[in-house]
Amino acid sequence: MLNQVVVDAINAQINAELSASYSYLAMSAYCERINFTGCARWFRIQSDEEHVHAMKLFDFLLARGAAVQLTAIGGPRNDFGSVLEVFETAYAQEQRVTAQINQLYEVAFGAKAFDTVVQMQWFVNEQVEEEKTMREVVARMAMIKDDPASMLDMDRELGARTPEAGGAEEGA
Repeated sequence: MLNQVVVDAINAQINAELSASYSYLAMSAYCERINFTGCARWFRIQSDEEHVHAMKLFDFLLARGAAVQLTAIGGPRNDFGSVLEVFETAYAQEQRVTAQINQLYEVAFGAKAFDTVVQMQWFVNEQVEEEKTMREVVARMAMIKDDPASMLDMDRELGARTPEAGGAEEGA
C-alpha cells in the first residue's frame, strides 16, 4: 500500500495534468478562432497527451489499491494577444509542470516509495522533452515576430504534428 502523503501528491499531479489538458484545449480553441488551424491542431494533440499523462497516474494509483481523488479544475485562460503569447504561456505552464513532477519525485523518494519513483522517472524524462519543444517553438516565433508569411509557414508546420504512437489508447 502506498504512503498517504505519496497518494495525495499523485492525486494533486493528476489534477495538474488534467488542468494542463484543459488549458491546452482552450489554447487550441483560441488558435482556431483566429484562423491558425495548424496551431489549433498542435494544441489539441498536446491536450490529449496531457490527458494521457493524467490517466497514467490515475491507473497507477488504482493498480496500487489507492483511492483516486479527483478535484475541481479551474477555468483556463481563453484569450491571448497573439499566437506567440499562447506559446509563451504554454512554455511557462510546462515549466510549472516540471517543478510539480520534480516535487512529486522528491516526495516519493523521501517516502521510499520506489515503485512511484520508477513510475515518475518516465514523467521526468517526458518533461525534459516538453520544455525543449516549447522553448524551441517560442524562440522560432519570437524570431518571426509579425511576418505573416513566416507565421503561416509555422502554422502549417505545427499543423503537421501527429499524435505519438500509443498515445491516447495507451493511457485509456
